[in-house]
This record gives sequence, C-alpha cells and structure tokens, in this order.
Amino acid sequence: MIVAALAGLFFLLPHELNGDDIQRLADIRQLLDGGRPSDDAYSLVMPLASAPVLLLSHLTGSWTFWATRFNVLITAAGILIAYRLLRGRVDARLFRLTVLLLLVASLYTNRMRDYNAEVFTATLVTIGIICLATNRHVILGWAAIVIGVVNIPASMVALMLLAIMQAVRTRRLRHLLPVAAALALIMLEAWIRRGSPLDTGYAGNHGYRTIMPYSGEPGFSYPFVLGLAAILFSFGRGLLFFTPGLFLWLNSRVRALLPWRAAVGMMLLFTAGLVLIYASWWAWYGGIGWGPRFFAFAAIPASIIVAAGIRRAGQSARADLLTLAVLALSAWVGLAGAITDLNVDLGFCEGHGTFANEAYCWFAPDYSSLWQPIRQFPALTTGEWVLGAFFCVLYAYLAAPLVLSLFRSVRVPREWLSGWHV
Repeated sequence: MIVAALAGLFFLLPHELNGDDIQRLADIRQLLDGGRPSDDAYSLVMPLASAPVLLLSHLTGSWTFWATRFNVLITAAGILIAYRLLRGRVDARLFRLTVLLLLVASLYTNRMRDYNAEVFTATLVTIGIICLATNRHVILGWAAIVIGVVNIPASMVALMLLAIMQAVRTRRLRHLLPVAAALALIMLEAWIRRGSPLDTGYAGNHGYRTIMPYSGEPGFSYPFVLGLAAILFSFGRGLLFFTPGLFLWLNSRVRALLPWRAAVGMMLLFTAGLVLIYASWWAWYGGIGWGPRFFAFAAIPASIIVAAGIRRAGQSARADLLTLAVLALSAWVGLAGAITDLNVDLGFCEGHGTFANEAYCWFAPDYSSLWQPIRQFPALTTGEWVLGAFFCVLYAYLAAPLVLSLFRSVRVPREWLSGWHV
C-alpha cells in the first residue's frame, strides 16, 4: 500500500509550479547553465539538492516534470532512511500506519504537488530527530537538521528550542553548536549571494495594503497574539483543521497510548518553534496557497499521534472515538489537498492583482482551500478519480480497527431489546 501510494502521488497527483517554486527552479537552472547565483531571498539548499533529479530532464525534455516530483522522491528516500534507523526499535505496524497517514491523510499530501522547500526541510529534520531520539548517528542527525534549517532560515527559532532541550536533557552544552553552525551557514550564503552576511533578501518585503488593519507592513509587523490565533484556529490556515492530529496530544487518554514520546516531543517542540516565529511575520498565512504551507512539518508528528491511536484501538472507547473523528478530518485534508488546486477562487482571493479579498481565504470557511470542494467541487481527470478512489480504500483500511473496536464496545441493555414487538 505504501509503494502504491507513492506511485499514485508520483504519477496521478496533479503536479504544477506555483508562486515561489517558479523562482527556485529559475535559480537552479541559472546555476546549472553556468550562471552566477541569484540574489533573491530563497535559499539554494533545496534546489542544489534537487539538481541530480532535475538533470533527468534531458531524458524527458521537461524541467517542470522532475521539479514538481522531487518532493515525492525525497519523501520516499526519507521513509527508507527512517525505516532503516528505526528497524527493530519501534513497532513495525505503527511505522507503516504513520507512513500511510502521512502520504494520503495529511497536509503533506498537498505539499508533494509542487517544488516547495518545506518538504525537504521536514524530511531532513525528521531524520535528524530520529537520530537524536535513538542516540544513533547523533552528529549526522544534527547535520541533517542544520541543513534543513539553512534551507528555511526562519526555522532557526525551532532549532534553538530543540538544541536547548537536548542540552538540558543530556547536560551537554555541545548540543548548542548546531545553532551556531546553522547561523554561520545562513550568513555565508547571504554573503556569497547578496554581498553581506546580514542581508536576508527580505528587506522591505511586504504585502498589499487592504482592508485588513495590519496589511502592507514589512517584516515582523503582525501582532503576535493575532497571528498565533490565526495559525492555530483560522478556517483557511489553522492547524486545528489542517493537522488535527496535533491536538490529540492534549487528550490524556490518547497521550497515554503513545509510544516513543521522546521523538514526538522533539517534533512538537520544533513545530512550536515554527509557530512562534511565523506568528508575527506579515505573511504568516503563506500567501495564496493551499493551507498552512509553512507548517508542513507539523503533519509528521500529527500522523504519528493518529497512527498510535489506531494501533492501540480497543484500549479506550473514548480515545477510539476521538481518534476516529480526527482520522476522518485528516482523511479529508489529504483528499482535498490531492484533488483541489491552489485555490478554486484564485481570481477572487487575488482581487485581480490587488489581493483585496485575500483575507477571505484565510478566515472564511466558504473560501477556505480545505472546504472549497464542498461548495464548488473541481473537475477531475481520470487519474485524479482513480487516485481519489484509492485514497478512500486506504481510509477505510485505516479506520477499520477503530470502527470495529467501537462496535465491540457498544453494550445494548437486554431489557431494552426485549421490549420490542412486530
């Protein structure tokens, strides 16, 4: 099922270049053609890592084909590495359930449609956290995390939280060195590309002035509390809706069923770091896009938590019911992310170039990318219908243990049954 899911995501998932992807591909093509590195704000780490895959374009004649499928390939590679690191150390069925959920029932599904930087960072950080949690290849683990953070410099805050936690847990100050290493590499790239180690490329970067009270301001100008509430609870970008598995952690019954807490704790801490840094960024919502793209990493701990609930089905009826509800929402996130483009009402939310209506897509459920297929179901190709049907089969498989457990837990009073007649 995992292999079939990866094949479906590679061949049947609708792939396209959008937004920042176009510039990233242009940057790496310029380098591969012998040009100088561009001076834009996007890191070259992920584009450079994708160069061997992009060179396959000489076989197909299409750079876009391989660029938009790179994230499927890097996810597959990450799964293989994680399996190798965890083999014999965690429950194999739990690992398989987590992978299936991540591929077809999470925010990650949509993130494998294009050439974004988030999947590459999420893969490297996850591998690094596994190394730290298992105390194997710790140096290589930190190296993977550092590279992932350099790829998205905003994740430095998340790295700092993770490094501090590890230093406190082990009482070893050397765990703070990755922070210095990541900062040095970020500054080195800025120096090479933009002439100054302090030039991030985002100076003066801001959005359009709209009816929203804090629009048009650059940098970290959004009120932190409002940004935090929007990232967590807004209909169009809220983690509550797009990564509901994260919130299962708050339930003590579900938390009691969760094994391997060290790794999940590190992942949740890293996610918290991302939320903290983006909450006051003027573009906390990630621009015109499908869901909270800055937080693709959050789909990984969310999938682990839901998988643990499925794996331990039968131990608590209340936990089973809650897990089933979260699984249903997660399944819709995966399906909607697979069959829906960036925004069905892209023209409306862009406001014909002025972005005057963009806030509707962040806050209003009617224009949320998650709920749009209900209001305006997209026209699907044959391949998308096949992929959607396959997803539904997998959802039934994932839900079956929970449904059966709940069915067994139902006790109908005998005296109630005996009182009925034809």
